[in-house]
Amino acid sequence: MKSLLKLGFLGSGNGSSARAIIGAIRSGDLAADARLVVSNRREAPLLDWAASQGVATVLIQTVADPDGADARLADAMRSHGVELIVMSGYLRRLGPRTLGRFAGRILNIHPGPLPEFGGQGMYGRRVHEAVLAAGAAQSAIVIHLVDEEYDHGAEIARRIVDIAPGETPDTLEATIKAWEPGFFLETLHGIVRGDIRLP
Repeated sequence: MKSLLKLGFLGSGNGSSARAIIGAIRSGDLAADARLVVSNRREAPLLDWAASQGVATVLIQTVADPDGADARLADAMRSHGVELIVMSGYLRRLGPRTLGRFAGRILNIHPGPLPEFGGQGMYGRRVHEAVLAAGAAQSAIVIHLVDEEYDHGAEIARRIVDIAPGETPDTLEATIKAWEPGFFLETLHGIVRGDIRLP
């Protein structure tokens, strides 16, 4: 079967969503091709795992030379034939070259409702603490396009997460983390089928 999605992945840690998606590709469950995995951290477990699966990997550290890293990232994704980039726990802001070259083709997953619980510094446990502090009855997992502002791009898919009585940041984080990989995979299936259309 001809691959419909040529995917690149960005991750700073374990990359649980990237692992689930690559696993689905390997099993034949997702009509896609994993072209490249990039991390900004040499010690990111995702890099070694991806290499063990036969996926090309590149380390591009961003702190010393953000502009140069942006150019290398955009070039690496292009040279590997990537058409759609999946961010899987990538904790760096993307630069203008990558954003421009892949405009409307970079997906991120956010562990809370947007736009209310997004923005700079709002990631991981901070999101769950803010949702609970606000007294919200529900949280959400949101997949959105990436642009030059944190958590600002167009929403592609949302899954509502009910908040149980006595919920804590730890329990809410555990629930959402458990659901994120499957929801990302489900969303990519929707893109492949044409049920979800990117702008």
